[in-house]
Amino acid sequence: MSEQTKNSYYFTGFSLVFFAGLFWSFGVVTVRYMVDAHQYVFQYLFYRGLSITVLLILYLLIREGLSFYKNFFRIGISGILGGVFLSTAFIGFIFSITMTTAAVTLFMLAAMPFIAAIAAYFVLGEKLRPMTLVSMIIAFCGILIMIYNDSLGGSILGALIGFCSASGFAFYTVTIRWKPETPKFTTVVLAGIFCSIFSFILLGFTLESFQSMPTINSYLSLLHGTIVSSGLILYSLGAKYLPSAELALLSLMEVVGGVLWVWLPVFGINEIPSLTVLIGGIVITIAVILHGFGTSRKREPVTL
Repeated sequence: MSEQTKNSYYFTGFSLVFFAGLFWSFGVVTVRYMVDAHQYVFQYLFYRGLSITVLLILYLLIREGLSFYKNFFRIGISGILGGVFLSTAFIGFIFSITMTTAAVTLFMLAAMPFIAAIAAYFVLGEKLRPMTLVSMIIAFCGILIMIYNDSLGGSILGALIGFCSASGFAFYTVTIRWKPETPKFTTVVLAGIFCSIFSFILLGFTLESFQSMPTINSYLSLLHGTIVSSGLILYSLGAKYLPSAELALLSLMEVVGGVLWVWLPVFGINEIPSLTVLIGGIVITIAVILHGFGTSRKREPVTL
């Protein structure tokens, strides 16, 4: 394999996962537009999980035709675990951010690349490159700068759930690289189903609570599901080119993008970030870009 081909594969993976993080960052905007969002957490999770499931099935139908259902017979243990871990990340993030401060949730999110690196080392034997480790540490410092002026107080339970969310996504990242033959998109479908079932159970198996939710919240929940599923498609496509730790590192662009979108006047939210938040976001972005330039000429594609 030529050096040019190697670089092309790496750039493809880098771009796909980078833009996946940016896609997810628009989720912050949708949540900000919701009416009394904290009162409709489970309804939100139900609709979002449902829309993720439907959209991924449509994607598979377009991509593979009517035979897409055969993927469900090839899921295996890695696919089931991946669905459980990803749904845990979905649910845990919403619970964490409603139970504790956003600063704590961000702090837990910053641990994701390290968790993925440790899990990938023991499960897949993936070694952590020095450049990747340096970039992860820089990104972690960026998160610390972002939350410098925010309170790290709040619910300890919320912090633990935030850590579970970060761990869930990190473990999901490892599972989709564990067995390349496992249909990755079907794993995401399972995650959406698990998320909706969990929410429906906690709502008492009743649809009455959905009637009180403002109509705009329903539409925004479905929109958020579209955003999440689009990002997961890109993330899954890029997963075969990059090791687990690098995947998790690039996904931190969700944090940077989220801060930027709620600041820009075009969205009408006008949440002006503090200087430390801006500096921290710049540091994270530099870490990601530095990593991309530093490893693109030395990294062979991990799986093809």
